[in-house]
Amino acid sequence: MKYELLELKQELKEELTHNILPFWIEKMVDEKNGGFYGQITGKDMIVPDAPKGGILNARILWTFSSATLHLKNQLYLEYAKRAKVYIFDHFFDKENGGTYWMLNADGTPADTKKQIYSQAFFIYALVEYYRATGDNTCLDKAKELFLLIEKHSFDKEKNGYFEAYSKDWVLLDDLRLSDKDANEKKTMNTHLHILEAYTNLYRMWKDEELRKQLKNLVEIFLDKIINKDTHHLDLFFDENWTCKSTLFSYGHDIEAAWLLDEAALVLGDTEVLKKVRNVVVKVANAAAEGTRPNGSIINEKNYATGHIDTSCDWWPQAEAMVGFFNIYELTHNEHYAQKTLEAWEFIKEHIIDKQNGEWHWAVSADGTIDTLNDKAGFWKCPYHNSRMCLELMERIAP
Repeated sequence: MKYELLELKQELKEELTHNILPFWIEKMVDEKNGGFYGQITGKDMIVPDAPKGGILNARILWTFSSATLHLKNQLYLEYAKRAKVYIFDHFFDKENGGTYWMLNADGTPADTKKQIYSQAFFIYALVEYYRATGDNTCLDKAKELFLLIEKHSFDKEKNGYFEAYSKDWVLLDDLRLSDKDANEKKTMNTHLHILEAYTNLYRMWKDEELRKQLKNLVEIFLDKIINKDTHHLDLFFDENWTCKSTLFSYGHDIEAAWLLDEAALVLGDTEVLKKVRNVVVKVANAAAEGTRPNGSIINEKNYATGHIDTSCDWWPQAEAMVGFFNIYELTHNEHYAQKTLEAWEFIKEHIIDKQNGEWHWAVSADGTIDTLNDKAGFWKCPYHNSRMCLELMERIAP
């Protein structure tokens, strides 16, 4: 197993530095309008006038910042700086605070709503840039966004965080992240990425209020979001934490299994860590219900109707690699390391675009590549696959 893991480590470095990052450097830089293009289609066509999403830009900043931090390559710092400058120039609402959801291609605001999921990703990215460079303006902005989320989004009565606000922080009627989501006041997805953001911020800023809220987020997952019968994550809730969904999202299950463990580690609370580690193996095993013999992990199952989405999107494959490897580290059970290696074999064979770079959006159960969805775009970003490479390169011992 040690030999296979060392081979994996080398292959991941090759994939990150010779395929994923070069794609974003060589194809996505917008020389006309600044920053990065908003879209490359699944057929590898640049859409120069596509709008620029906040999530895409925050994730680009995180990716190049993290690559700079871990690989000490000045080339990656150049693109992290490019992302940072564009974000400071265009995405921050200088009047009301927070960041815009979407810009036009020319950098003017296109959608000024304050989606909390997106605010969290800017925190995550700004802290990573600070970790890589020591740039205090980024840490200060991350703190500012934390305080805005706590002021406007935190539900002091029922706990948790509401989803979306207008430009001037009025709760919206349409709270959805995307058309496929339920229009509910609280979601697993937003809470997971606030958790991720607060974890990164607490690494660098040992603020007592932040510590309290990060611990609270971990407990929300343990008490409200992880289903006590199935150990899958419930996805949508009303303001009273009544579950409003009947889906298992296998990718989110396995992503949460390692992000919760990371949050508890960074928090440094032994009691919380013990509680989390009693649960995350069960969550990972629930996620494994979505894995197939070829190493892939399918998208989701509706347990009320029995309908199964057998498509294999790019991001659950990446999260499965980190999530199962994390359980291997916790349990020393090689079954989980084997699942990581099998996921990588599937990714190499079906998901990586060896001809045009980066990863395809998805592959169907019969092996058909999805070219209808973006290669790069509002939701198709370099973060899941780059983070997977960086995490495992760090975790696999020499």
